[in-house]
Amino acid sequence: MTARQPLFVGGSWVEPDGGHYEVIDPADERTVGWAPEASRDQVLAACAAAREAFGPWSGTSPEERAAVLGRAAGIIAGRLTEYAELARAETGATLGTARGMQVGVAAARFRRYARVEPAEWAIPPQINEAGPMGKAGVMGALAVRRPVGVVTCITSYNNPWANPAGKIAPALAMGNTVVVKPAPQDPLSVYRMAEALEAAGVPPGVVNVVGGSRTEAGEAAVASPDVDMVSFTGSTAVGQRIAEVCGRGMKRQLMELGGKGAAIVFDDADLRSAVAGIGTTFSFYSGQICTAPTRVLAQRGVYDRLVEQLAAYATRLKVGDPREPDTVVGPVISAAHRDRVESYVELGRKEGAVVMAGGERPDLPGGFYVAPTLLADCTRDMRVVREEIFGPVVAVVPFDDEEEGIALADDTDYGLIDYVWSGDVARAFRVARRLRAGGVGVNTVGRNMEAPFGGFKKSGVGRDVGSYALHAYSEVQAIVWPG
Repeated sequence: MTARQPLFVGGSWVEPDGGHYEVIDPADERTVGWAPEASRDQVLAACAAAREAFGPWSGTSPEERAAVLGRAAGIIAGRLTEYAELARAETGATLGTARGMQVGVAAARFRRYARVEPAEWAIPPQINEAGPMGKAGVMGALAVRRPVGVVTCITSYNNPWANPAGKIAPALAMGNTVVVKPAPQDPLSVYRMAEALEAAGVPPGVVNVVGGSRTEAGEAAVASPDVDMVSFTGSTAVGQRIAEVCGRGMKRQLMELGGKGAAIVFDDADLRSAVAGIGTTFSFYSGQICTAPTRVLAQRGVYDRLVEQLAAYATRLKVGDPREPDTVVGPVISAAHRDRVESYVELGRKEGAVVMAGGERPDLPGGFYVAPTLLADCTRDMRVVREEIFGPVVAVVPFDDEEEGIALADDTDYGLIDYVWSGDVARAFRVARRLRAGGVGVNTVGRNMEAPFGGFKKSGVGRDVGSYALHAYSEVQAIVWPG
């Protein structure tokens, strides 16, 4: 596990110009391996290789591309145990999460885009029968989807398998080529994915992986004139900088950015369901997930009971070594991020929030652990309510009626995923349709992996997942002919 990882450029494994840097296991602070530090020239070479490969790859049939993706899915699934252990070591996720939600989801995503239905490749023909030329000038019109070109995929650290697979698989299925810049904290898994694709028969240059701990690699991968599109998952601040570069080059964008999900809990809600759903913020990736319901808006009639039950729930969760089968909450990604999350908890105290659970560093011999923390008696203007913490911290704000609940939910710069819990399903759907969010869960935190995923406001640009990802990684071309 401590080997020095090369880059993957133009179908070859290449030694990095900038040497290597250490990848740390956040659970015990041991060395997982050594990741490559790509130079600007090596990133540009990867982009050039992707540009050269684009013509031949986009000219292959959908069936040929699907076959490669299907073989890759089989290889990933066949190495599930090995890959999951690496993902656990790099991310600090529990082993069950690494197996099921990281590597398992990655294999499922490659399988999904290896089985693209014919209807997903083209838009149904549209006939213009009343154009400015009248009946005599009726034209046939066909709208088809074409690949964008070279796509730079910049991935997030919270899931080094499912996140890149969700970019690479649909991009390749549509005939694009890719340059992947993995997150610096846990890039080794992405190189294993490249190995699986190489073994599956992906042609040289179609997939390239060039990483590094400095900003140099990412900046080059975005700015390269060979790149037509950037697909990014990460913070809103970084996304805004990427968007500025894309704007100057008229590059397509797909941005999945920050979130501060509101969970509106009405008086008639099933509290057991609400507590279990909101409680995923404490356990799932230790709260390092943009879709987490981190802002709980509780109607006053249920406020006290909900706070009490959430505090009890948080206190029961075992924090510790993610290799242990009964561990529920593992570490956060790094010491720096642990310090950041802890600083928000302290800020909450200073702002007047009451710490109902957690708030202290767990007494463990090593690793970057944060106790599941519940902050009650919060107000809408507190920074712990307004800013993305990205850790196992939940803030609870009371509200009186439906209108106030909706207003509080929308009082944010973000708009990724919100949640509504109510025993009145008609009201829950009515409220959901009024929320300014890309997705809304009604009495659930579950996701449908064919439903469009993306955000309003500063939570992102564009939609992916399912057929929507094929749309995201394609351009629409109109072909017309005499009727």
